[in-house]
Amino acid sequence: MPTLHITSFIAAPVERVFELGRSVDLYKLAMRDTQDRPIAGNTSGLLNQNDFVIWEGMHFKKLRRFKMRITAMNAPHSFTNQMVDGALKALRHEVHFKPCTNGTIMIDLFEFESYGGLLGKAVNTIFLTPYIRRLLETRNAFIRNYAESQKWKAMLDGKSTLV
Repeated sequence: MPTLHITSFIAAPVERVFELGRSVDLYKLAMRDTQDRPIAGNTSGLLNQNDFVIWEGMHFKKLRRFKMRITAMNAPHSFTNQMVDGALKALRHEVHFKPCTNGTIMIDLFEFESYGGLLGKAVNTIFLTPYIRRLLETRNAFIRNYAESQKWKAMLDGKSTLV
């Protein structure tokens, strides 16, 4: 199963970065290019343990759905988002938040597997790994942009218990 490991530095407090990392509204903004939108479950606000969202978006020129659930949460240090149903055989995304002197280190561990045996493994390597890396980097750039500016206040207005 392929695993992506992406480390991002964000010059903001860990609590703020954690809250933005679990914001459905920020994710929607970050994924404008794929038109990802929540169609059921928790369709706005901040996700908590056991919450789920059914996302629908255009990926590889096809409308795809993923039902994702927050299966673990240790605020403000980590959460795990796992696919319950969707277009892949498996998908698990752990996000860790580590405070450091000038901000937060955010670490994404993203494991996934497509269907199709050997052909699926080739698809993972050639198409999915770089595609998912770009999606995560786009999301992380949005989190950084909001966390390091005053935009976080409007995004988390009244939703956060940590910030």
